[in-house]
Amino acid sequence: MSETHTTKEKLRTVSTATIATALFKRGFKNQFLQGVSPLKKEKPTMVGEAYTLRYIPAREDLNSIEVFKDPKHLQRVAVEECPKGAVLVIDSRKDARAASAGSILATRLMVRGVAGMVTDGGFRDSAEIAELELPAYHHRPSAPTNLTLHQAIAINEPIGCGDVAVFPGDMLVGDDDGVIVIPSDIVDAIANECIQMTLYEAFVTENVQQGKGIIGLYPLTDSKVKAEFESWRANLKT
Repeated sequence: MSETHTTKEKLRTVSTATIATALFKRGFKNQFLQGVSPLKKEKPTMVGEAYTLRYIPAREDLNSIEVFKDPKHLQRVAVEECPKGAVLVIDSRKDARAASAGSILATRLMVRGVAGMVTDGGFRDSAEIAELELPAYHHRPSAPTNLTLHQAIAINEPIGCGDVAVFPGDMLVGDDDGVIVIPSDIVDAIANECIQMTLYEAFVTENVQQGKGIIGLYPLTDSKVKAEFESWRANLKT
């Protein structure tokens, strides 16, 4: 199993909340996409490298419905070239007045093995997309075609999505809370730390459910609690 595959498997078992805390410890305060939610909750966690598509405001003389006939139209190219296992991330300028994509393109991404799609705008056919196996995140549903307001201008370049900088190759993780971006050069370290944090959080939850107070327990500041955790973790391995 490759290191990348192992890292993705780890990230599928942790929450965006835990990742946010791990990133904050490293000084990253703004990695959670704002105003972006899953079309349908309780789906498997989305994990994949960012493959980006950027929109700018449409100009009428360059963005008529005829442009969709162009085989090099960047929205269509992005759908056909987004790598298997990646996440298509769309910079829609936080403008959901026109759709970023619809169910046909989402279905094509799903069939091609893409891990998910994200926009800070909106998707049309949102009810249909919600039922696909492909995880999808947006601001709100939107019916008008993207051509009415958005002009596809660039593929796989740095973008802004939900007020967060997203660079090609950054790792995106999405769950019921939303989507968080992990810079590519610290993905492995974040995944490993989050696995340990999640284990400790399980220990904390068990203790809280049994009536224990959180002082010294969460966050861990009591050496006695630390010893109890080490014993608890050792018993899990036996």
